[in-house]
Parts: sequence; C-alpha cells; structure tokens
Amino acid sequence: MSRLIDDIGAFLEANGFEYSFQIRYDFDVICARTLDGMHSRVILPLEISSGTLEESISDSQRAYEAVRSIRTHEGYPIIIPEDRWKRQRPMMEARLLAHMELFSQAYARNCEVRRIDKETAQMFLAENHSYGYAACKYRYGLFLKRHTGHIAREIDQERFGTLIAVATFSNARKWIKDGREIRSYEWTRYASLPDLRISGGMGKLLKAFIKEVQPDDIMSYADLEWSEGNVYKTLGFKEELPKDPVSFEIDPSTWERRAIRPGKEDTTIADPDGNIFHTNFGSRKLRLKLTDYQ
Repeated sequence: MSRLIDDIGAFLEANGFEYSFQIRYDFDVICARTLDGMHSRVILPLEISSGTLEESISDSQRAYEAVRSIRTHEGYPIIIPEDRWKRQRPMMEARLLAHMELFSQAYARNCEVRRIDKETAQMFLAENHSYGYAACKYRYGLFLKRHTGHIAREIDQERFGTLIAVATFSNARKWIKDGREIRSYEWTRYASLPDLRISGGMGKLLKAFIKEVQPDDIMSYADLEWSEGNVYKTLGFKEELPKDPVSFEIDPSTWERRAIRPGKEDTTIADPDGNIFHTNFGSRKLRLKLTDYQ
C-alpha cells in the first residue's frame, strides 16, 4: 500500500466511514460506504512518484484506462492526486466528505447573485478551486440569503449573507460569421464551498452572466481528474473535441505544480532538483450556443 492510500483510509476511519482496500485493474483503491450506508464509492488515490515526464505520461494513460473501466461497472471514481491532497488538504477533505454524502445543502432560490471584485474572487478561488484564480473579465458571487428545504446537515446560520460560490468568465473572443459578429466567452472558473452542495447554483450564476452580457456562446472545460462534466450537459452545453492531457512538474517539498509546455522538456531525463512529474487526464471541452450559427 502507498502512503497516500493509508492516509486517506485513516481520514475516512476518523470520520466514521466503513471502507476496505481493494485492487481495481492493477491499482490500489478504497471502497467506502456512504454516510447512509446505502451506496459504495470507489476512491482512486493517485500517488505521484514519476521521475521523468515520459514515465508520468505512461502512468497517466494506465490510470485513465482504469478510471474508464471502473466507471463502466461502479460509476466514476473519486480521484485524489497526491499533490492536491498534500497541498490543499482542507479543501480535499471537505470534498471527499461531500462525495460520501456528508455535506450541507443549499438551494439557488435562497441565494442572490452579485458582481464581485478581483480580490474577493482571488481569495475564494485560492481556497476552493483546484487551480486557483485565472485571468477573467467578469466575476460573479453567489450569496446565501436564507435556508429552507431538506438538508443533509444543518447550515451554520453564520453563513447567511456570505459568499458560497464564485463563477468567472473571460472577455469576448470575436469573429465574423455570415456578416454578423459572434462573441464567444470562456467560463474560466466555478467553485463552491467544498462542504456545501448548492442545488441550481451553477445555473443561477450562468443565467446572471447571460442576462448581463448576452453572449452568442460560452465554452468551458471539465477536468477529467474531477468529473465527466455532466453538470454542464444539464445546463445545455454540448461536448466538442477533448483537450489533451497537461503535464506538471511538482516540487515534493511544497507539492506545488508547474505546468510544462509541450516540447519544452526532455521527456526521458530526471529533474536535477529532484522534482517529480504528473500528467492529468485532459479535459472535456463543452460549448453552450445561444445564437444559431455554423
């Protein structure tokens, strides 16, 4: 067993979950019962130890094949890369508990959308998004006003009036099609508090952006280390060509990632500073067309 899988197992045990270590397609996984005891979730810890970029690409390909096979029989697994667990542990712990049905519930009807400034968005995304803040033009926050309806865990009333989710969008990319200007925007970031499940939250933020900006289309990416992007499809997005995997160089003393541009590194040589490498699974590209064009 790896140090990562043992650490995650100890966390689940400390929070009262039943689990077992098993093997799926040559990978060590955790099978854990959800809070209600009615369902089992497969957790796939991704220990990062590749000494070369070439090795990390090979490891990623094997891991993604395992993910696809697990999905076919047991649903999309909860994927936990080691650097995320080490560097962003509070967020990762809260997200893992939410996947295990231990979360608070909020509803978009009980929230209001407001534009927020760059500093507020930066602080929220640094704490609650796996990739942190990204350059953007439009920033929206979802604020909890009140609480009604069924809940899995009681919401602390101190959260009323506070920021619980953020969505950011790029400036327009423009082109001419059939004599008219098309304005396309990228949905660059969405994150909510990791221990709070917001029913309709993404849709409410999206509608606010559409109402204010009136885009012709909106595109976004679903990182396959986190999800298949099904929530985008429920909002009307259609899948396009996927985005290739991205490789990262990681400092094992801080677990910070640095994206590597393709062709910039010799894939067969170890880093002289002892850094290790990780390659993700790529992303699904999705687009919401609001204007009929080809």
